[in-house]
Amino acid sequence: MNRYHSWGLYPKISPKKVKKIFWRNESSVFENCNKVLPFGLGRSYGDVCLVDNGILIDTTELKHLIRFDQENGILHCESGVTLEQILKHIVPKGWFLPVTPGTKYITVGGAIANDVHGKNHHKAGSFGHYVKSFDLLRSDGSIVHCSPEENPELFQATIGGLGLTGLILNAEFTLKKIPSEYLYLQTIKFKSISEFFEINDASEKNFEYTVAWVDLTNGSLNSVRGIYQRANHFFSDQSVKQKKSKISIPFVLPFSLINNLSIFIFNALYYSKQFDKYAEHIIHYDPFFYPLDGVNNWNYLYGRKGFLQYQFVIPKDNCERNLLTILNEIKKLGLSSFLTVLKTFGNKPKAGILSFPREGLTLAIDFPITQDIFQKLNKLDSTVVDFGGALYPAKDARMSSKIFHESYPEVNNFLQFKDPLFNSAFWERVMSC
Repeated sequence: MNRYHSWGLYPKISPKKVKKIFWRNESSVFENCNKVLPFGLGRSYGDVCLVDNGILIDTTELKHLIRFDQENGILHCESGVTLEQILKHIVPKGWFLPVTPGTKYITVGGAIANDVHGKNHHKAGSFGHYVKSFDLLRSDGSIVHCSPEENPELFQATIGGLGLTGLILNAEFTLKKIPSEYLYLQTIKFKSISEFFEINDASEKNFEYTVAWVDLTNGSLNSVRGIYQRANHFFSDQSVKQKKSKISIPFVLPFSLINNLSIFIFNALYYSKQFDKYAEHIIHYDPFFYPLDGVNNWNYLYGRKGFLQYQFVIPKDNCERNLLTILNEIKKLGLSSFLTVLKTFGNKPKAGILSFPREGLTLAIDFPITQDIFQKLNKLDSTVVDFGGALYPAKDARMSSKIFHESYPEVNNFLQFKDPLFNSAFWERVMSC
């Protein structure tokens, strides 16, 4: 299958041409272009990584580590370097990524452009908070060095800027010192949203990483259940057995294996895998941070039509009541998911003009594409923005222009920094009148 698609396999948009960039001063990639967009590993779920009738610039050959200051934990690398590549280099030396999303198969350029977040936002903020500088190749051939001190406004526009301000060539960012490659993990079963908030309030003070899986298939709204995970880096001089085998889905299935029955069975089994309310483990970092990476091409399970991931954030004020309202709407619409993830964002100011993370509560949920899914999600959109919330562009393939502008009122400020040649299918959709 052509690799230049989004992770959700929707929408079906192919570029007119793909150009690879091999050198950090290669401005010739812009020749004979009227519309371009950088493309890393295509792990954005929707159309933010796609360009219609334009040229994708494949950045994966910009894959070199330039400099690693092991004493101070500062890494300088090209933008096509992957998080997997970085982890293999830094973890044995006692360092870790300051922030990581749920997959290590993304590039540094993608991490910056989408200002990715992880399970530690309440403590650490987003990836953009750790970027010290980067070089940006503009379509006029100029290379602009950006940092909080040099071209600070363009720096802030590029973080979370969806790849629209230019091509990030290389970046320098700070790392996190760790005692070992292991984590001390506690898992706690809960049977209501109120109980989730009680556990979360107690956990955020003492644990760096917090996240919950939620089962939306279990009866009434009041019986929403889940498993809460909280973890800290942990010193261990003993090797913890790590499962190395991987499952691989070799091709896109002609039909979806994800349906109401399979979702119900999976959720019941996942909740029941822990017998006691409370458990503790010493675990390698890989299955904790990247559980889905253990299944190659897991997105193929959704079949040729693909799937949508719906992720929103709502403000902290009244978030329990507002979350219950949204979950109630999801249940009324007959929607359910294998993977429903709930976590909180801390109060760090946004790293970029269009950054998604902001103080509050975020929920991410996957939906197979069906005939009526778009109409149903449009109803949810209105509720989210009425509560002062926002949708995540990196996960989106269908929000309207109205919803985008309500989610990101700073968009007019961003426009002055957008490169005129850079565009995406997402941007054309949300900026249409």
